[in-house]
Amino acid sequence: MQDFDAIRPYRDDETPGAIRRLINDPEFLTLIGRFKAPTMTRLAPAVTRFWISRWLKREFGSVDSIGRLQARLHPLVGQLIERTTTRLTHSGLDRLDKDTAYLFISNHRDIVFDPMVVNFLLHENKEQTTRIAIGDNLLQNRLFAEMMRLNKSFVVKRSMSSPREMRDAYQTLSAFIHHSIEDNQSIWIAQREGRAKDGLDLTDPAIIKMFYMSQKKSGVSFAESMNRLRIVPVSIAYEYDPCDMPKARELEARARTGSYQKHADEDTDQIVQGLTGFKGHVHVHFGAPITDSPDTAKELAARIDDDMHRHYHLHASNLIAYDMSQVNQLSHQTEPQVPETIETAEAWSPADIEAARAELERRLAAADRALHPFLLAMYANPVNSMLKAMAPPLTDS
Repeated sequence: MQDFDAIRPYRDDETPGAIRRLINDPEFLTLIGRFKAPTMTRLAPAVTRFWISRWLKREFGSVDSIGRLQARLHPLVGQLIERTTTRLTHSGLDRLDKDTAYLFISNHRDIVFDPMVVNFLLHENKEQTTRIAIGDNLLQNRLFAEMMRLNKSFVVKRSMSSPREMRDAYQTLSAFIHHSIEDNQSIWIAQREGRAKDGLDLTDPAIIKMFYMSQKKSGVSFAESMNRLRIVPVSIAYEYDPCDMPKARELEARARTGSYQKHADEDTDQIVQGLTGFKGHVHVHFGAPITDSPDTAKELAARIDDDMHRHYHLHASNLIAYDMSQVNQLSHQTEPQVPETIETAEAWSPADIEAARAELERRLAAADRALHPFLLAMYANPVNSMLKAMAPPLTDS
């Protein structure tokens, strides 16, 4: 992978050195302390760092490959999921061949938890984990850069100053993705740049075009090139979003002023909040691999969106938000009306419905009134997207 050194994840032979650097980094030890022992980290930071360093050396000091590192991390990720969710469920994994590499194109709600939970489920199912596409904006934090490259992440360059630089970067990225699939290494990539803060999961055709950039000169058609990637649409559904409030603040600021300026540690703070915050029931749906791609990026993007939207696993929080939001014409009903075309993640009892309503009302009460429409929309929009996907096609009269 010599041609991809600027963007690739760490190799097995680079793993021990990277682990040693982290274990001896005070800032990293403090970060881990915030997860494992937040009170002790606040009250006795030096003692906590010493204790964390000893624990890390014992658990990871002998690790000499990415595979062994992920195997050691797997139970810890399981504990994190158990602490921050009521349950984790999935569907569609039985359609995937354990010995085949796929390009997983996923909706994107959380910076780290999205690809982490996909890889957790793949590992649980005895399937290979994915290489993870991550924006270079997150690598400005050297600790996350180190951790993500150890976890099979590769870099998507965004901060480029010229069209030529952008073209070259995307050409390299396209080649790396195809090289990975040919080398039987699966890929996870978000369907668009940045998280869908408004709950509208729409694939950017520019990302699909990027996949083809390195293949044009080979004479392979667009459709055949996409078929070789074995694209799997992935739909991740959170009952509650730990970052819903900061997302609503950003959306409101953009609507009011036309722009939003992140503070210096905002991405880091939201990574921690997304990992440690309560999510309720999380469901991940793996679509069927696309083996009959259409001929254009726009059509393929629409195909991916349709698959995601049809297979949303909606929670009571989504239906309650849909019922409470202004776009719902049935808001006079005392109970949310579930259209027959809607597939929900579970059958709800009246107690479930009431609990979801109480939780959303609690979140609204804690937010400035100006944020309410944005907070409701991020939970309600998956319902709108599914309704549109399931609606019968318009016919000429």
